[in-house]
Amino acid sequence: MYLILGLGNPGPQYVLTRHNAGFRVIDHVSSVAKIPLYKTGYHAFWGAGIFAGRQVVLAKPMTYMNNSGLAAAALVRRFGVEPAHLLAVYDDMDLPPGTMRLRPGGGSGGHRGVESLLFHLQTDRFPRLRIGIGRPQSDAVDYVLEAFTAEEEDILGPVLQAAAGAVEVFLAEGIEAAMNRFNHKK
Repeated sequence: MYLILGLGNPGPQYVLTRHNAGFRVIDHVSSVAKIPLYKTGYHAFWGAGIFAGRQVVLAKPMTYMNNSGLAAAALVRRFGVEPAHLLAVYDDMDLPPGTMRLRPGGGSGGHRGVESLLFHLQTDRFPRLRIGIGRPQSDAVDYVLEAFTAEEEDILGPVLQAAAGAVEVFLAEGIEAAMNRFNHKK
């Protein structure tokens, strides 16, 4: 069983914000994979199905970003997901808009949602898909909670498509294959 977990904040006021890039990827993968997110429980909206020949749960925590680990831990326990089969998808200010990067594990890079995952899962050995939102010229908290600009939205569309492709390769062939295929693309 695999878990693709997009990080973000619940509520209509956050839907189009930079901090919800992870939710946007999950919504796109849900559409491509035809796995609707209509179930609630385990602190998340989620859906389960088959994608790329694998049993997968797609989920969006409803705990707000800084407590994403509560949902991650509950879903991992419920579905018996190994850390290597959990792909966390989230925004990253250290990557420019229009880019994404996969990695097999590591620290939080200062991302509070990832810090929560590390705390609740008690491991750093889970793959990540980071979506670039760029570094702000203003306060970081205000920046991540602002909507993408029109220019950024134009750039985001192809990134969402590429991210769905990266998720598919991750499921079918593993994190190394996904990194080799997608980390060099803009």
